Amino acid sequence: MHPVLILVVQRIALGLLLLVAASVLIFAGTMILPGDVAQSILGQSATPEALANLRAELGLNEPPVTRYFNWLFGVVQGDLGTALTNGQDIATSMGRRLSNTLFLAFWAAAVAVPLAIFLGLVAVLYRDRWPDKLISGVTLASISIPEFLIGYVLMYFVAVQLGWFSTVAMINDSMTLMEKLSAIALPVAVLTLVVLAHMMRMTRAAILNVMQSAYIETAELKGLSAFKVIFRHAFPNAIAPIVNVVMINLAYLVVGVVVIEVVFVYPGMGQYLVDHVSKRDVPVVQACGLVFAAVYIGLNMVADIVSILANPRLRHPK
Repeated sequence: MHPVLILVVQRIALGLLLLVAASVLIFAGTMILPGDVAQSILGQSATPEALANLRAELGLNEPPVTRYFNWLFGVVQGDLGTALTNGQDIATSMGRRLSNTLFLAFWAAAVAVPLAIFLGLVAVLYRDRWPDKLISGVTLASISIPEFLIGYVLMYFVAVQLGWFSTVAMINDSMTLMEKLSAIALPVAVLTLVVLAHMMRMTRAAILNVMQSAYIETAELKGLSAFKVIFRHAFPNAIAPIVNVVMINLAYLVVGVVVIEVVFVYPGMGQYLVDHVSKRDVPVVQACGLVFAAVYIGLNMVADIVSILANPRLRHPK
């Protein structure tokens, strides 16, 4: 078997193993939460008989191991359970929310990734000069400020003072694409500022590392311009580490949007999770946690596979 295929299979197997481990941690974490699920549903005035009947109905009297495997087998079959607070199917409710979160993450990535790579290339082109220092300073400042603070500052100045966008990022199926983009403009701007520095600095560092190679010196001796040397020769050979950091930040755009969705009241997975955490709706919390874990592990697994495929020494072993 080809070494690349072996490594890809190993990464996929490791990803599945990590997902199973994450499911165990998520289930165990929700089980040790203080309080009684039945009591939180029925209220303080519930009778002991009513509480006992609800616990039996929800399977709360079964051993934790049995409850875990029942939940896991249901997830494998596509059954995420039913929300305790409203009786709705979790998979159906989550599907709409997940599509909204992916929509927000997609447009944030569409802005952040090209911009980060471009700024990284510019920083290398003007290394140790004022454009490089300005780009590094601004991006590091943006990542040092909490995202909720950036969100509130943009909301106050851009939405309240200037009136360019709405303070609430609400979207629905009846809106056109331009209306949706206008609604999510501020959340996209915040997410872009949050992830920009990581990707830009990794792009800069990866290209500078390649620039020390002998073939780069040969290209420079041929009289090629600095831009051509960086873009045609250095950048393609620095793809692997850049892809890794891009995938990690894409995972953050999906998994780490909870704060941004709450700040802008965006109807996504983060808002859905926070709403049901406050109600102690354990099945919803478990399902959201598992979906977030699957997205994060999946994107990191894709990054590993792309890095393997981009390595010429693995593709063409001697």
